Parts: sequence; C-alpha cells; structure tokens
Amino acid sequence: MDDRKWWLRGVAAGIIGATVLAFWFLLVDAAYGAPFRTPALLARSLLTVEGLETSPGLIALYTLVHYAAFILVGVGATWILLKLQTAPGILLGLVLGFLLFDIVFFASMTITGVDVVEELGWVEVLAGNLIAGVSVMGFLHLTGVARAVSWWEALADHQIVREGLVAGLVAGVAVAMWFFVIDAAQGRLFFTPGALGSALFLGATDIASIEVNVWTVLGYSLFHFAAFFAVGLIASAFAWQAEDTPPLILAAVLLFVAFEAFFLGLLAVVAEFLLGPLAWWSIALGNLLAVVAMGTYLWIKHPKLRQALAQDPFDRTM
Repeated sequence: MDDRKWWLRGVAAGIIGATVLAFWFLLVDAAYGAPFRTPALLARSLLTVEGLETSPGLIALYTLVHYAAFILVGVGATWILLKLQTAPGILLGLVLGFLLFDIVFFASMTITGVDVVEELGWVEVLAGNLIAGVSVMGFLHLTGVARAVSWWEALADHQIVREGLVAGLVAGVAVAMWFFVIDAAQGRLFFTPGALGSALFLGATDIASIEVNVWTVLGYSLFHFAAFFAVGLIASAFAWQAEDTPPLILAAVLLFVAFEAFFLGLLAVVAEFLLGPLAWWSIALGNLLAVVAMGTYLWIKHPKLRQALAQDPFDRTM
C-alpha cells in the first residue's frame, strides 16, 4: 500500500463504519415504531436543548458529526494496523467496538450531561458499536492495510498475539483473586462476579435481585477474561512498538486510564447500584493490580525495551 495514501483507506473505513451503525439504529428505531429516534435524540443532546422538534436539518447536523467522528476513528485504526502489520481482524474489530461504546458513554456524559446509552439502551448501543468496529477492521483487512490471520495462525506465528493473551490471562487472574479475597473477607464468596453477572445477564437493578450462582459467576467470568484478553493484546502491541519508539511507553499510562474508565463506566451504565457495595476504591485497586501484573509480565518479556528505556527513552521521534 502507498504509505502516502493510507489515510484515504482510513476515511473510507470510517464512512463504512458510520453507515453500518446508522443503518443498525435505523432498524432499531423502526422496530420501536419511531424512525430516526436515535439521530434526533443525539442531536438534541449534542445541542443541549430540550423540546426541539425533530427535523431534517437536526438529523442532518448530527449525521455530519457522526460521519466526521467515524472518519477520525477509521484513520486512527488504519494507523494502528500499519504498525501491527498483521492481526486477527474480527478480534480487533470487537476491541474497537468496545472502545467506541466506552467513548459514547463518557463523551455524552461529559459534553452533554445526558446518558444517551441509558436512553437508547446499552444492549443496542453496544451491539451497534461492535458491528461497526468489526466493519471498520474488516474493510481495512480486505483492502490490504494489514494481513488478516486466523486464530491458530496468529497464535503460532505472531508473538504479539501470544504475549497479549498471556498478559490478559495474568491480569485477569490477578483481578479475580483480588475480588475473591475482598469477598471472602466480607463473608460473601463470589459476590462480585455473581453481582456483575446478575446485572449483565439477568438485568438486576438492586441488591435484592442479585443471584450468586454458577451461571452468573461463570457467565461474568467469561466476559471478564475476554475483556482482559482484548486489553492484553493492545498492551502487547504497544510494548513491541515501544522497543523501536520508547516514547510510546507513555501509551501505557493512557491505557491504564482508559482501562479504569472502561470498567467504572460499564458499572455506571449496567449496574450503578453496585458502585456502593463494591466500593470504588476496591475497583480502582483491582484494576491497578491488573496493570501492574500485565506490565510486569511484558517488562520481563521485552529486554530490548528495558535497555532502550534505561538509556535515553525520549531522545527519539515518534
């Protein structure tokens, strides 16, 4: 691919992702019998006004913002794939989808003060962003930005993927053990995974509706490790790239902040009532423990990075 034209594919990928997400919500809105409910709601939230009648101009305004945002996402995703060279397209698409979901929640709360995820339904928003993320990454792989690989090929030939999965496993186990100790100390074994599983899969809305059983605990555990595998892959990619560009180690700080924000944001969206019982400090410390465990593993696996940072880590250009 012509490196001077890489951003054009990013623009095209962004347009595809935006179109897929718009079509998804068109179907969702039609199912509710309220066409264009989603763009109208988002436009009103963006303009921070109430009672504004839905109009073609209002919907067109939001549509422009929607496509502009996805074009930026597409260009960013293209840049990342160029650095990775090869990666499982579907996996990175799902990672991108989760990140988009997180961005929607925090951007709406920060900019407009309106929780659009709650207004639109977190399942619909998450599903739409996952589909859009897979569409963006799928297009980039199909157009040759990076070579798509199968799971088995990636595990066999690509060290980034192997290290990422192990890093995710290490961090996931660290957090699981942390909350096991917290729950045991409070005399309520498996309360944390059971409570989160009840909120995610059973729609629990208060402490009384929490069910701690094998299904809620196992179901959340699967979700828990899948999320950590995704974070581990991103961290591994940064670690490999930072061997040649040490300033990228700063991305680890951003990754930690994003990781904290994602989990707290997910709780706020799915089960706000649990923030009290679980205590924000235990969540923050658990995630810090995960980052330390993941970082230690990657630090041990990358002696070249240790050597580069020990010399003059910021005497290079990105």
